[in-house]
Amino acid sequence: MADPILSWGRVHRFEQDVDILPRDATARGTLSETAFTGNESVIAHGLGRSYGDVALNEGGRVLLTPRHDFVLEANWETGLFRASAGLSLAQLHKITVPRGWFVPVTPGTKFVTLGGAVANDVHGKNHHQASSFGHHVTRLKLCRSDGEAMICSREENSEFFALTLGGLGLTGIIDWVEFQLKPIASSNLFVENIACPDLAGFFELSQESAAWPYTVMWVDCLAPEKARGRGIFTRGRPVDSGPLQPHDEEKSVKWPFTTPSFLLNPVTLKTFNALYRMRPGARFVGEQRYDPFFYPLDRIREWNKLYGKKGFFQHQAIIPMESGREGIAALLEAIEKAGQGSFLAVLKVHGPERSPGVMSFCREGVSLALDFANKGRKTLALLERLDAIVLEHGGRIYPAKDGHMSASFFQACYPQWTQLESARDPMISSSFWRRVTQND
Repeated sequence: MADPILSWGRVHRFEQDVDILPRDATARGTLSETAFTGNESVIAHGLGRSYGDVALNEGGRVLLTPRHDFVLEANWETGLFRASAGLSLAQLHKITVPRGWFVPVTPGTKFVTLGGAVANDVHGKNHHQASSFGHHVTRLKLCRSDGEAMICSREENSEFFALTLGGLGLTGIIDWVEFQLKPIASSNLFVENIACPDLAGFFELSQESAAWPYTVMWVDCLAPEKARGRGIFTRGRPVDSGPLQPHDEEKSVKWPFTTPSFLLNPVTLKTFNALYRMRPGARFVGEQRYDPFFYPLDRIREWNKLYGKKGFFQHQAIIPMESGREGIAALLEAIEKAGQGSFLAVLKVHGPERSPGVMSFCREGVSLALDFANKGRKTLALLERLDAIVLEHGGRIYPAKDGHMSASFFQACYPQWTQLESARDPMISSSFWRRVTQND
């Protein structure tokens, strides 16, 4: 029996039919025929790095897109690049890095497809300067269930363009994506890792580092009150010259087993956080290759099994800058008091530049992302408490990372959801969309 299709959090386990989009679906004219068959709803599914259920479809169909990975057009003078939506960032870099180009915005994994980057309007360590991925998309092609093939841009079918960026794959099956690459002189970056004593220190370092293209901080989310918000602040910038070498995937290792749940407790979390703060690399200054800088977790294949057989939830919230300090402090306090900390907690500042995506997550403010092992009702109660804090401070949470939020919470955070529902292809749906658009 084939393994079930899961999200990265491995919490949701649904019965759903699975089809595979052929690599040459566009050339053969079979994309719509494969995507829309029978009466079942469908959702496109890339490499499964969404944490919740945005790319799952209980009782319906899931269309796997990673084989649909053609490079269609590339201008190596200007960096304008067009490829099928199933092409991953890992594949992209093997093509573009030797030619002196890099993806303009990347999330914390390179194992995401271009279609997934658009559907979730992904962001990265450079949001304070470069906005999200959708800001750099120039055109895309949608295939609708009525047979229409729609080219969308800021000028053509602009409403669908804006609703597809961050539209969770609901406006149609994305055939291809065209976007602007970023020039690079080397595959290395100059990096500084700095010990940060508390939350006030984070905001000071962020202000001091505003000119650096990439900034982010790992947070010890179980730190006591006097050190709340302490962590390792990282900033990086491209170097002016050096090698142009894509990363070698053979150097990655595989997490060997699903971690027993009894090992995931406050003692092991505190021990990990202490060791992580004291590791030699926590005080690093020097050049670093792009892969360990952008994608440290990609070195461990199937690291999501670290959280045990019941899986885990991720909670990523963004809070407007005017209430960012207070809101982030309240989130960290709630987590520390609950004793359900995270191995992986990431704090970063987001800039004012907005994506054209109507439903895009990012706005100017501060975001905090954490993983929580699934301990049933105890974990859900904590997530509900965190949601209440986010709402109280005028924030929102990221649908691509969500596996729990209520319909009322989602609709309060994303009042434009009705526009997306109006543009949604009638044959496309997801478990997430049904969960957050039906009354609680």
